[in-house]
Amino acid sequence: MSSENAVPAVIAGLNQSKKHIRNGRVKTAYVASDAEMKIISELNTLCGEYGVALDSTRTKSELGTLCGIEVDCAVCVILN
Repeated sequence: MSSENAVPAVIAGLNQSKKHIRNGRVKTAYVASDAEMKIISELNTLCGEYGVALDSTRTKSELGTLCGIEVDCAVCVILN
């Protein structure tokens, strides 16, 4: 199977996302625009430290859909 056709792995949740960011396995991180300010600030700082692109343009509902789950999601990442 070609890597061009591979579906990217999406990880939902703050703790798992932080772990993967610190391990250098994240291509893009997402934090919901309607998440708590503490979470937004924490992800912004962490992504800045590790050079990870951070997208904060989607809502928790939109991120839940992106992750393929039926609940809202404040934080998720797409792995390399």
